[in-house]
Amino acid sequence: MSSYSALDSFLAKWHQRWPEWSLVEPFIAVDQRERCVAWFALLQEFDDILAAQGDTTAQDAKLAWWAQELRSWQGQRSRHPLGRVLDPLRAPWMGLADVLPDLPAARAALSDPGVAQRALQAYAAAVAAVEAVVFDAPLQPQAAQAVLAHTLGQRLLRSGQQAVPASIAGNDAGQAVAAWAQQLLKGWGVRVAGPRPRRVLALLARLRLQGLAADKPLTPHQATVLLKAWWAARGR
Repeated sequence: MSSYSALDSFLAKWHQRWPEWSLVEPFIAVDQRERCVAWFALLQEFDDILAAQGDTTAQDAKLAWWAQELRSWQGQRSRHPLGRVLDPLRAPWMGLADVLPDLPAARAALSDPGVAQRALQAYAAAVAAVEAVVFDAPLQPQAAQAVLAHTLGQRLLRSGQQAVPASIAGNDAGQAVAAWAQQLLKGWGVRVAGPRPRRVLALLARLRLQGLAADKPLTPHQATVLLKAWWAARGR
């Protein structure tokens, strides 16, 4: 497999999870579109590891490998196909590598919402710091909060009741998931901080989380998605 086809496979994997991205991608600058998907594809790898259940030995080993890989990106010596797009950017890759061990610990930090959020705060801050460089944007004070909300929301979408804090979880799985989704949405904010790609992705993620909060799938009309994405892209 060539390096190009390997890269394409990782980008395609992300597009499969987010098919609606093709609808809103025109709001992203043309010269940022490939790096945008590459960056979000990398974060999806970490989201999957965070959502792992049962025997997580393989996922944790993969996470350790990623920490080494990100350290090599600091010196522009990537081995992974995503690095061919991302490691030329002079981002704080070491800072992100240093907080990856927080993800396995965060799996068990579910006694209550506050504990779940604090367990991922350093990770969210490191992601936001890299993201500012990736998208050539100033690092906004609340950018880490946007990443944190997204990360917790993605874990809930992937893991269901297993991602619900114990203080919320009850006998009914659907109600517990809906209650945690509702609480995450309260802290999400109608408009999030961060670079334009983050704001647009947050809009799509929020729509998915609203479906969980309502305990039923929501399928917004394309015109509604486009209008909301335009508003998110404007950033004001």
